[in-house]
Parts: sequence; C-alpha cells; structure tokens
Amino acid sequence: MTHPPLMPNAYTPGAANLPPEDEARIARRARLLGPAYRLFYGEPLHLVRGEGVWLYDREGRAYLDTYNNVASVGHCHPRVVAAMAQQAGVLATHTRYLHDGILDYAERLLALFPNQLSHVMFTCTGSEANDLGYRIARAATGGTGVIVTDNAYHGVTLATAEMSMSVGPAVAPGPAVFAIPAPSHENYPDGIAQGFAANVEAACLQMQAEGIKPAMLIVDTVFSSDGVRPDPIGFLAPAMAAIRAAGGLLLADEVQPGFGRTGSHMWGFQRHGLVPDMVSLGKPMGNGYPMAGLVVRPDVLANFSDKSRYFNTFGGNAVAAAVGMAVLDVIRDEGLMENAASVGAAFADGMRDIATRHDTLGETRAAGLFMGTDILKDGEPDGHRATRLVNDLRRMGILISNTGPLGHILKIRPPLTFSPVHVEQFLSRLETILRAT
Repeated sequence: MTHPPLMPNAYTPGAANLPPEDEARIARRARLLGPAYRLFYGEPLHLVRGEGVWLYDREGRAYLDTYNNVASVGHCHPRVVAAMAQQAGVLATHTRYLHDGILDYAERLLALFPNQLSHVMFTCTGSEANDLGYRIARAATGGTGVIVTDNAYHGVTLATAEMSMSVGPAVAPGPAVFAIPAPSHENYPDGIAQGFAANVEAACLQMQAEGIKPAMLIVDTVFSSDGVRPDPIGFLAPAMAAIRAAGGLLLADEVQPGFGRTGSHMWGFQRHGLVPDMVSLGKPMGNGYPMAGLVVRPDVLANFSDKSRYFNTFGGNAVAAAVGMAVLDVIRDEGLMENAASVGAAFADGMRDIATRHDTLGETRAAGLFMGTDILKDGEPDGHRATRLVNDLRRMGILISNTGPLGHILKIRPPLTFSPVHVEQFLSRLETILRAT
C-alpha cells in the first residue's frame, strides 16, 4: 500500500518543465502570497475564462471541469451574473438595515427544508457556517466535545481546522475533537449503521471519561473527504440518535453535497430520513459568489441568541441574496436536480463498466453527480497511481482530483449542468489513458 503526500495532486516546485513565464508567475505568487498556498496538478493551469462546464487557459484550450462543485449551475451562468450585476448596481449593504431581498431569499431557502429547521443565519463561507454552528452547539449543550470522521474536512477557521482531520496532525484533531472511522464496509464489516453509531457512543464515553461534555457530531453527509461514502441510505439515523442521547447535536455539513447534487434530494441528510439540529451551507449556494449559511432549529438557537448577538458584515448582503435567489431559480427552471440523478447514474454505470476491463479502477460509489472511484494497483489502494491518473486526465483536457486518507480515490463532482455528451467525453478519455498504461 502506497501513501500519498499530505495534499494529493499538489504541484511540487521544480518538478515540471514549465515555460519561463509560468516559472516567473509561480515565483511571483510565492513571493506575494507566501508558501502556505498550493497549486493543483504537476503542471499548474493558468485559467482565464469559464463557461458552463468548461474552463479555458490563456491559449484558449478548453478543459472539461469534472471537479468544481462551486460553480454548480455552471461557470458564469448568465442569469446568476445578471442578478449579481443588477443588484450591485443598486445597493450592496448588510443585514443591519431592512431589505426585502434577504427576507425573500430566506423564505425561499427555508421552504426547501423540513419545518423544524426554520431559522437561517448568513455567512460568507462554509468554514464560517461550521464555526458558527459549533458556537451555537456549545451554547445549547454546555459541552465542547466534537466528533468527526477520520479524514474529515470542515473548514479553515481555528475551530473548524481542528475538526478537519484531512489537513494533517499538525492541526487536527483539536483537544476536544474525537475522530472515528469513516462509514465504509471495510471499517464496519458487520454493518455500517450499527458500527458507526457504536463508535459515536464510544467517543462520547471517551469524552466524558476525560471530563469533556459532548457538543456535536459534524458530518459531511456524503463523507466526501473520506472517499465519498453516501450509502447505505439511512445509516446516519442511529448515529444521530447516539449523539442526542449523550446530550449533543447533529450538524449536517451540506457545503459539498447540498443544492441538489445527490440527485434524489436537495440535501444529503434527506437521503437518511432524518432532521438534523443544524445544517451548514456554502460553495454552490452562490455559484462562485462568496455566500454561505447555517440553517438551525429555533430551540437550538435560543440559548445562543439570549447571550450573544450575531453580525456578519458581508454575510447576507443584498447582492448575495440576489445571487442566491438566481441560483435557486436556475436549479428549478433547468431541472438540475433531476439532471444530477439521471446523468449521475449513467456516469457511475460508465465507470463501473470500464472497471470490468481495467483493474486500475475499483469500486465506484455515487449519489447523483457526486462520485468516488477507488484507484488500485494489484488490488490495493494506490494514491500515487491516482495522482498520475489525475495528471494524465489534465493533459487530456479533463480536470479532476483525488481524495481519501490514502489519496487513492478519484473525486468526481462536475457542475450540475453536465450532460451525457460530457460523460462520454470523460469516459472515453479515461479509457484511452488506461489502455496506454
């Protein structure tokens, strides 16, 4: 079994023969932005334009975007751009003034949730939304303990980075963060639902033995950083019961699976037939405009509201509300959730068909247009082979990345406007590469 670098698919300075102008640009970037930033791909891309499912480099070459769930309704969607520009030309201000736009959007958004989840608080990023959720959970429960999965990613603030096991041991876990194995058949051969819930219970008992009171279980509802683990449907319900029995709450992180991506439902948690205590939103909410939020039960929010005020200078501003409304309009009017279901099913079937001819591909797990495919060598996970495949696809004009604790899983989450033609382009180029290796 081979182990990937800490960040799979990262550019290593000096490892590629780049044009002098790109070398100069990378050096300038390092000088101005510092060394903590990373670039994708062995040969970094210089992108200048996007449209629909396509991104274009400075030479005009088109790349099929099979990775970007931020621009979920397509890059530079004209209706979203028009809404943004129109509102920015009229008023762009915060939530301390009365404005119908944010109220109209809040009503429209909350109508997509179960009735119990009837308050929404706006932020700019999913990291902020998860951080706010943790603050609310602490106020509601009196606890500080957090349960996460063992390769989770939940954000970049101090609190959320300490919950993000995938960023590495120099950061996570924090002192009140307890990691449990991800919901896979390998980790829970006797049953994912029961095994995962039992580990939630065990983590709560460990917290209590250390004098820490549980505050919340936070899960990305398709467990994307753990390698995309959406099934079996319903397995999260016993885990929710376990954290609530210990006095904690469930925060469903929908930053990646939300807004129709799973095809069957608007939100990933709905696949499990449950109503969480809080739901965090981000990335696709504004289709690239920095917009995020936290949807919460009123009784959960009450204690926090009694003792704290909440304000976010840019969260929920008038432009964000207009953009968010346009995104919801496009998802509805273009049937994008239904498209995610049908195109996603065909995409997953195509990956499984290729796997019958090429043993490099292992299991494909999918929910709508969100897929994870294991990359293997001699039947074992191989992160280095996955990284090579990602870079081979990039050279063939396909953008994708890899994930999972060993970096051996292809992470596939294209814009929701992906069509059967785009699926065929991806599959044919992937098989061309596999035949040559």
